[in-house]
Amino acid sequence: MGRKILFITTDQQRYDTLGCNGGLLSRTPVVDRLAAEGVRYERAIPQSVVCMPSRSTMLTGQHPSTHGVWMNGVALPVDAPSVAAELHRAGYRTALVGKPHFEPFLDPFGRFTENRLARDEVPTVDSPWADGTVGPHRGFDHLEFATHSPVGPLHYSRWLMAEHPQHLGGFYQVLDADLEVNAAGGGDTGAPQVQDNPVPRDCYHTDWVADRAIAWLDGLQADDDWFCWVSFPDPHHPWDPPASELGRVPWRDVPLPAGYPESASEREALLDAKPRHWRLWYDGQLVSNYEAPAAWVPATLTADQLREVWARNAVEVELIDEAVGRILAEVSARGWDDDLDVVFTTDHGELQGDFGLLFKGPYHVDGLMRLPLIWRPAPSAGVAPSVVTRAVGLVDLAPTFCAIAGLPATEWMQGATLPTTDADAVADSQQRVLTEWDSELHGIAVHLRTITRDGWVATAYLPGAVHDGTEGELYDLADDPLQRVNRWDDPACRATRDDLVDDLWASQPPTRDPRLPVEAPV
Repeated sequence: MGRKILFITTDQQRYDTLGCNGGLLSRTPVVDRLAAEGVRYERAIPQSVVCMPSRSTMLTGQHPSTHGVWMNGVALPVDAPSVAAELHRAGYRTALVGKPHFEPFLDPFGRFTENRLARDEVPTVDSPWADGTVGPHRGFDHLEFATHSPVGPLHYSRWLMAEHPQHLGGFYQVLDADLEVNAAGGGDTGAPQVQDNPVPRDCYHTDWVADRAIAWLDGLQADDDWFCWVSFPDPHHPWDPPASELGRVPWRDVPLPAGYPESASEREALLDAKPRHWRLWYDGQLVSNYEAPAAWVPATLTADQLREVWARNAVEVELIDEAVGRILAEVSARGWDDDLDVVFTTDHGELQGDFGLLFKGPYHVDGLMRLPLIWRPAPSAGVAPSVVTRAVGLVDLAPTFCAIAGLPATEWMQGATLPTTDADAVADSQQRVLTEWDSELHGIAVHLRTITRDGWVATAYLPGAVHDGTEGELYDLADDPLQRVNRWDDPACRATRDDLVDDLWASQPPTRDPRLPVEAPV
């Protein structure tokens, strides 16, 4: 009997929303305890700052250029490499409960496997694997899915429709009447993608995901080795947690975050020093990510609206923490504590007021790129608690899962086992972390490549709809943690910039050819 793996992900969660990372709004004692007992990473970086490419990286251990999911709406091939398949092959029981998003959700005709499972009432299907063999879909014995909305073909939607149809109308409508991302506001301040949701807590998707994960664990044999990916849809927008829980964090008491410049003139000056698409989005002239409502103008965001968004986000984070606690209680009741590794992270961050913006897009700054990541190794492994300050990537998760299971990393994995100390990170010599963005939306193409190394973040732009390929961003994380001063054109930083950019281009991963098609907006 070996080590079991509980992999917990959230969606679109900022680093500073956890107490162990300095967050002051949400009470997160369960995750904070995991951090105190394990390894907390201070600079975990995604390889993409949107859902589908980032989640595909977690599963495959590859950069987006290589696995091919270059933007949201591009389906990860069914036979893509999968760490779950490697674990399954080694005898692990495997499950994914919650939000998958390896394939588009906007799929009314059921073209994609993951959108058909609930309809067909099967836990998995046989699919081709990367090595030419056939096994359970992406290596998972059991699949039960949810997303942010109760509308659609996934398991949570069908459960709510069958068991509690009276609560369907309480959720925020993600799409408007024109099938565009909804810009409507709600709550007390009219903040976008906010709504008072009367759904009872035990019918909300956070508790449903925990319930279904617990049910799967309860069905395992005592001596089973298992890998369970629990994927919570929150705290991604829309911000519509159960209204009964809103009193946890009164929005009027929420301080404005450090990254939000309170005066419009200050916001605009900061944006004007960055490449053009920053200010264009702020003014409502360009939207380069489908999930940002095209009809909403960021310049209209008020301080009170931002407070309400932060408060509701904090409530969602607290509910996740409590749900994680329930899952860990089930693990303890089964006697698996000593051999359980827990990894907690998210797919990307949320701007949440930084520079006066919400949501996400081609903006490679800390709000989107600095993620919560905690690895609590199994107590039986004898790993001392620590804090790793060196940068690591989500591309490192797949080889880490292999290492926990006592398996070698496969040749197609592009990351390395996560270090457990800074000394390990230095000895590893893999100091750089790469992030990429490609999007082509409504005729607007944006392409970025970023390297994080030695306390600097450098982003080079490729030619696109609003960039000619000479633009870039350069930030010194020590002197400018809020990344307000773009030093790309600073003569004093020219040597640093050139060194980073040379390393960036020399380190690019192999690119899948031909490029996969965009199948849906998201």
